[in-house]
Amino acid sequence: MVSELQRLVDAFGARLGRSIAIDDTRLKLLAYNAHTGDVDDARIESVMHRGVSTALVAHVCEQGAAQASDVFTLPPCPQIGITMERVGMPIRYDDALLGYVWLIGSDGPIGDRAVELLREAAAQAALVLHRGYLGVEVTRSHARELVRDLIASDQALRTEAGAALVEEEHAVAGPVTVLVAMVAREEGEPLAEERRLALEIAVDHCRRRLPPSRGLALTRPDHALLLTIWPGARSQVIERNAAELAKVLREKLVAELGLGRAALCWVGVGGPRPRLTEAHSSYEEARRAAEVARITGTLGQVVAHTQLGVYALLGKLTPDELAEGIHPGLRSLLSNPAHRGLVETLRVYLDHAGDAQHAATALHIHRSTLYKRLHRVEQLTGLRLDVGDDRLTAHIGLKMAELHPRLPTSMKAPDVVF
Repeated sequence: MVSELQRLVDAFGARLGRSIAIDDTRLKLLAYNAHTGDVDDARIESVMHRGVSTALVAHVCEQGAAQASDVFTLPPCPQIGITMERVGMPIRYDDALLGYVWLIGSDGPIGDRAVELLREAAAQAALVLHRGYLGVEVTRSHARELVRDLIASDQALRTEAGAALVEEEHAVAGPVTVLVAMVAREEGEPLAEERRLALEIAVDHCRRRLPPSRGLALTRPDHALLLTIWPGARSQVIERNAAELAKVLREKLVAELGLGRAALCWVGVGGPRPRLTEAHSSYEEARRAAEVARITGTLGQVVAHTQLGVYALLGKLTPDELAEGIHPGLRSLLSNPAHRGLVETLRVYLDHAGDAQHAATALHIHRSTLYKRLHRVEQLTGLRLDVGDDRLTAHIGLKMAELHPRLPTSMKAPDVVF
């Protein structure tokens, strides 16, 4: 596709006697010919990096380029490096925007003949891009189906998918680890389209940072995953590289969501597995890590499965199993909104390993008040907090309650939307 576009640019550049460039919809440079006149910083950046700043992309959008149906003018904007006027023509196929053809004003006035040739170049580029994107999408669609089979519960299906991915050169054989990204959403509601798109862009961005056939991406209804392959690498190296990539993934996701660094999104990292056909285990770990981080709100935004502690075990339980595993007396305490303060007191006390002084300080209460509240907890639950087994029962019960989707505990992270 790129070679066809380059031939098209060279041919029309010769006919026009001036420089011409083709960008995709995000202004990534696809093809250009030699420049005949002066260029500005924006064009230099585009050629050197095959892309432009987000500010320049925003400027082009603000000028209505994405809605244009015919030739339009992009005025200068020196603040972002555009010091020369540009004339653009949208590249469309069946009204779908595929990119832009550009002429730069420094090459001289743009007359009627140049405008007609610009339209003709856009029409031919549309055919090339549509054919190329169609082929790429068919290939990617098949690869996504294989990845979906690779993380399925059926072992025979996983084995077949792994072999097909390698045979068809979508992936190489080697150790794997999986990253899962999630964004905030209303409980029980499908993910909004713009957030789903942000997930897709973010994981694809990270996939393209990896060498060919070393990364596979898949977007699911409520999350996205990036399967990474590290031929010949040791587990420690894989874990370190995966952790770094997870940070990049979250940063890109935050940027796409446009909410700053405080945006509510999480990335979970599964443990390494020696073979491609074992990727489903790493996927389950990564998804569990991201989900626990989302629910608890206390583990951070990038969490490896190895960091979950007791949550790694509790996260495997169903809501019914979680509820059944909570001590009846504690479950009664958790279910009563009037006892939220007692629940919080118990949580802080146990999280401080039973250190009354530190717990009282954290709660901003006197130690005698703490003891009164704990005594009340014992009365209501039937648990004795000076007995090791009862204290363990209470602490694990609180952790279970954090993961339960319906228990109204005071320490559960609130359902948030943005």
